[in-house]
Order: sequence, then C-alpha cells, then structure tokens
Amino acid sequence: MGDYTRFRHVRRALGAGVISGAIAVAGLTAPSPAAAANPVTPGSFTGFGFDQCDAPSQAAMDRWRKHSKFGAVGIYISGRSRGCRNQTHLSAAWVRTQLARGWRLLPITLGPQASCNPSFPRYRDDPRISARTTNQYAAAKRQGISQANATVDAAKRYGLRAGSTMFYDLEGFDIGNKRCRESAMWFVSAWNYRIKKLGYRPALYSSAASGIKAMYDVWKAHPRGFTYPADAWIADWDGRANTSTKHIPDWVWNNHRRVKQYRGPHKETHGGVTIEIDSNYVDLGRGSSARTVTHCGGVPVSFTGYPDLAPRGSSYTPSPVYVKALKCMLRERGGFRGAIDGTYGPGLVKSVNDWQRSHGLTVRKTWTMAAWKTLWAANSRPLLKRGSAGERVRDLQRALNSTSAPERAKVTGVLDWNTHVALVAYQKRLGRTAHGMATEVTWFDLAHGR
Repeated sequence: MGDYTRFRHVRRALGAGVISGAIAVAGLTAPSPAAAANPVTPGSFTGFGFDQCDAPSQAAMDRWRKHSKFGAVGIYISGRSRGCRNQTHLSAAWVRTQLARGWRLLPITLGPQASCNPSFPRYRDDPRISARTTNQYAAAKRQGISQANATVDAAKRYGLRAGSTMFYDLEGFDIGNKRCRESAMWFVSAWNYRIKKLGYRPALYSSAASGIKAMYDVWKAHPRGFTYPADAWIADWDGRANTSTKHIPDWVWNNHRRVKQYRGPHKETHGGVTIEIDSNYVDLGRGSSARTVTHCGGVPVSFTGYPDLAPRGSSYTPSPVYVKALKCMLRERGGFRGAIDGTYGPGLVKSVNDWQRSHGLTVRKTWTMAAWKTLWAANSRPLLKRGSAGERVRDLQRALNSTSAPERAKVTGVLDWNTHVALVAYQKRLGRTAHGMATEVTWFDLAHGR
C-alpha cells in the first residue's frame, strides 16, 4: 500500500508477513457548503478497492470508474510520515467529485510509527511513537491524541463528513519488542478514542502478522482503559480477494468490519490509464445492500428461471405465477392495462406483440426467454460492478436468470459473487470481455434478447 520504491527493501528485510502500508496526503482547504453535504464514506459497501501513493487525476478516476472493477479508493489525508506529502490532485473539490460519482473513499493517516520500525522517521521532522513507559506510555498516548486531532482537521477540510471511517496506518514492525509493541498499541488506542470522540469512526491498517496480530493479542488480554479500532484493514498479500487471514480468527472484526489488502504493488491498466496500485477487498458498514422494492402491490417478479409463456390451448398451460409477473412488468414498462392475474388471454397477447414490435423481436403469441431479457433491460442502463446494489442489479440478475444456462443468480439486488459468476459466464457465451461488470455492451446484448 505504499511508497513502492522506498518500501521494497523494508518488505524484503521484514518478510512477506510484515507488509508496508499507506502514504498520506496533506492539501488542506476549508470545507464548502457543498462539501458539507457529502455522504459518509465509505459507508456500507462490499466490493473491490485500490490505493495509490498520489491521488489519481480526475481523468484517471473517471476512466477507472468506467472500466475497472474498483468501487473504492484509499486516499492519504494526514500524517507527517506519509510518502507523498505533496499531492498533485487531492482537494476538497476532488473528494466531492469522487463521492458524487459513486466512489467510496478510504481516508488514511500515516503519522508517527513504532519506535523499532527501521524505516522511520522517514524524514527528519516526522517523530516516532515514544517508547517511554512512564504512566503507562503517557507520552505515546499524547501523540495519539494529537495525531487524531490533525486527522479530523484534515478530514473536515477535505469535506469528509462526520461518521466517516478514518484509518490509521501502522507500518509493519517487530512485535516481539515489548516496549515498541506496547507503546504503539497505546498510541493507537488514544488515536481511536479521540477519533471517536470527534465524531468519526476509528480503524487500523497494518500487516496481518504485525500490527493486526498485536492488536488481536491486546484484545485477548483486554487491558483496562483500552479503545479498540472499530474496523481493521488487514494487509495480507495472499492473492485471495476476501477478508480472511491466517493470522487472526474470522470472528474478530467480523460482520462487515474488515478490509483486506490482498495484493501488493503492481500496475493495472483500465480504459487506457495505467496506475501502480495495491488491491483490496472491502466489506464495511452493513455491506452492500438493496432496499426492498415491490411491484404491482406485491406481485412476485423475481425467480431463478423465466420460462417461455404461451396462451391456453397451446402445447402447455403456462404457470399463473409467471403470467402475473409478465403482466405486472408490462404494465410498468410496456403499457399493459388489463387485470394482473394468471390468465394468458387476448389482452396480454396484444401487449406482448406490441412489445415484440418495439424491441425488434419476432411477433408471435409466445413470450420467450429472450423477450424476458429485453423486459429486464428496458429501463436505464447503469454501469454495475461488484458492490453495486439496487433495483437495477435485480433487473440484471433477473435477466441472467432468463436463459437456459446453468449459472443462476439469486435475486438480491446486490452484485455479489454468484451474480459475478453468472455474468462472466453470460459474457463468455457471447464472446464479450468477461470482466463481470454490466456495461453498456452488456445491457445492449440483454436488450436485444441475446
């Protein structure tokens, strides 16, 4: 997660389990009235994120928003030990724009580091965490309070709203060194306490085998007066895009309280823009979720499959539940005016034929699986990726279930792993780029019954 050139030698020296972390940013500007309306970030989200030393340009962010799987981005807002003190693009306006365009932001502070960390101080004016034991590491606690004040000052100036999560980056260090470990933990405790007191949510980024393991050990010991991070950002480069690690049990910081940095520095290109990043899997808040939406007063329209339908007297009698769903959705999207019941009669046939004509389908009495796909793709066609949530995701899931393919998506309104698998399979069958995102091309294919 870091200043890649400077940290590589440290990673080699400390081993794969001790992973270097974040860099921060300092461009502080006064909040504007528009910034005050920014949403809490990252809020509730389950999906992919990336971090990079210098906040990318607006053009780069826009290209990655459209062409990459990422929905969250780490920004480095405070701390004198950050690797990129001078930010080219980060500002209150930059923050406001990203939030308005749907990005989830992960604000990070890289301030004083553990006293035994061989790479710090990075500069001459960035202090280490004091390892003096007087009054249960009172000096380290004072440093933690001071850094929390600086973090919240920066958050407010960038327009990051109260309630947003602030991550403290504690770089990998020797947790076998008792004074070094204990002073670092009490520093983080004080930082957590003050961040919470100031109305924000405290969280810790560190190596799974270092700071995260040390914090878990404190949790087990449960010392008096200790304040724990609400969330954990776990650096464990095992290549697995989930939130698990072998270094602590899954029940610690569970239930949407983790981020995992699962891949270290590498370059990725999306939309023609290349950025050197670390990759993360984010699961915070309540996770991505979609509010309940009803249709036609409560008619069920979400199924694991959508069969062909035909009028009575044909080779079979269609199931009334699917006929009611079709009538309901044609009323909402195609102008059907009849009763919402299970009868496939002349009024429905007329509506079916009108829909078929207007969507370039063969005009017939039968409603086919291809026609179901056009129905679900009839409204707006937003970009959807892992973590997207809402009724348009349900439409995507319903459309993917309107095929004879074995892959099925549970209609939850959240683009989860099962939906991703079904979408990738659909894209592969059509010879499209199988990236698991619903793009304009995906919606075009669905809208044409493919």
